[in-house]
Amino acid sequence: MRTPPAGGRKLISVAAVSAALITAATASVAVAQEPATRSAAVPAAQAEAAPGTPAERLIVGYKSGAEEAKSNKAAAADAAAKGKEAGEDVDFRRRLGTGAALVDLGERTTTAQVADVVAEFRADPQVAYVVPDRLNRPQADPNDTEYSKQWDLFESTAGMNVPGAWNTTTGSGVTVAVIDTGYVTHSDLAANIVGGYDFIADTAVSVDGDGRDSNPADPGDWYNANDCGDGIPASSSSWHGTHVAGTIAAATNNNKGVAGIAYGAKISPLRVLGKCGGYDSDIIDAITWASGGSVSGVPANSNVAKVINMSLGGDGACSSATQSAITAAVNRGTTVVVAAGNDNDNVANHSPGNCNNVISVAATNRSGAKASYSNYGAGVDISAPGGQTSTGSANGILSTLNSGTRTPSSESYAYYQGTSMATPHIAGLVALMKSANSALTPAQIETAIKNNARALPGSCSGGCGAGLADAAKTVAAVASSGGTTGGTTFSTATATAIPDNGSAIESSITVSGRSGSAPTALQVGVDITHTYRGDLVIDLVAPDGSTYRLKGASSSDSADNVNTTYTVDASSETANGTWKLRVQDTAAQDTGTLNSWKLTF
Repeated sequence: MRTPPAGGRKLISVAAVSAALITAATASVAVAQEPATRSAAVPAAQAEAAPGTPAERLIVGYKSGAEEAKSNKAAAADAAAKGKEAGEDVDFRRRLGTGAALVDLGERTTTAQVADVVAEFRADPQVAYVVPDRLNRPQADPNDTEYSKQWDLFESTAGMNVPGAWNTTTGSGVTVAVIDTGYVTHSDLAANIVGGYDFIADTAVSVDGDGRDSNPADPGDWYNANDCGDGIPASSSSWHGTHVAGTIAAATNNNKGVAGIAYGAKISPLRVLGKCGGYDSDIIDAITWASGGSVSGVPANSNVAKVINMSLGGDGACSSATQSAITAAVNRGTTVVVAAGNDNDNVANHSPGNCNNVISVAATNRSGAKASYSNYGAGVDISAPGGQTSTGSANGILSTLNSGTRTPSSESYAYYQGTSMATPHIAGLVALMKSANSALTPAQIETAIKNNARALPGSCSGGCGAGLADAAKTVAAVASSGGTTGGTTFSTATATAIPDNGSAIESSITVSGRSGSAPTALQVGVDITHTYRGDLVIDLVAPDGSTYRLKGASSSDSADNVNTTYTVDASSETANGTWKLRVQDTAAQDTGTLNSWKLTF
């Protein structure tokens, strides 16, 4: 028997066309050391004239007392010497108005070769700076005809500052799996659609006449009154997955429609939601397959996604089954972005927004405040524009759709609102980040998004994560980081048993070599194995004894394990000293182990 909507999976949007869419011993300390100057890795961005284009020239600024700062002859000799050390031909070209030297590297130099030359200059104590002679291009808004209505991308108050990221990357080389209702053909999306799959096994849910197959086409998810439970009114088809996909990767600069956040990325539509919702079992298989895992009876995925978007959800704790699939996907290197939900409730009560190892997204309105419907709470990681059409349809999120009320008709565009609409903003940002820096791990991606967010322009009671995501600032940070988005890390991998319903245990890390206070966004990574994590209370204890609650106990959180990173404003604490992680099991019958934890400054 099919699960009624209250127990199944819902679309996490508030669509204008359907009210039903509202209805998801000695501690070992590992310290990251700065490498010696001459062997320091040079981030790609410091060796490129534009993303993916090796620099042909470098601008070298010498310190004022250096001979090279005054003599062209000396600068030319230094350039030749540096080139010889790096195994490249480097020629002095001319002196800039600032006094810096412009040196030529030739036309066929690779990024790695440029990096070698940059490293030679950086190692010289007489060099104040060395930077690529970068390419600049005329700046203009996309020519998409509806772009001016996409306030969520560019408005200074509550937009996500997306255009500023496009100078660095548009998401090329990255596939985003949209686990949703599938895809209905749309000319403003078609160029960016790659092979997906229909994971709906139950034909009563799929309504396309068959079970699982390689065709993720959305036939419509309409239903009559009472079809999905007594008292539930009729609903037209939502074309929800197509709306979500358009926000992420609608074709851009094509003189049509809307612009996608990561318009150089590809979308792999995976169909798991049909009539009345979708089952956990289908969603779990879709998560597994999207991230490169194998699913019995399903061919291998040739379009493995580095980003998963799940604008869906249901009530209750994150199940062990769903958590297992998410954790495995993240371990394969795929970032999982999920909607916090539309219940104006604590996200702790709604899955998968309350799962570990996900980026849980709350929705903001056009003034930058929490949207009235959005879930909230300590489990929210970040906020993004989700719109609020109750103040006018133009205050929603405009994206690709279809005009059919039941079955597909003509392509269209429409304003929707919901955390479903906020989530693809973050999935699109993740695609931009992975394109700019392919070495980023899911944990680094989450940290970078949080660290580069700005304070919400409006109000939020209950917790809206690190703030409003800022695409330009985040992409700039990871593009120049060479893969490192945090600072020095101190850790311990000494396992400590957590007694069942017993006294708190403590694990210590000694921090040294830092100066001043701890950061406002101290990252606390925790790895605990436990068979009922709702029993656990976790605190960070600062060197002066101050405590910071990371996690409270919850009788409704029956999932296994805690494997996540918490962000703490520890700016009132001195960085150096002995920090402790305190863990207590507050209820009987389940046991666990603190495997490891770390602090990243």
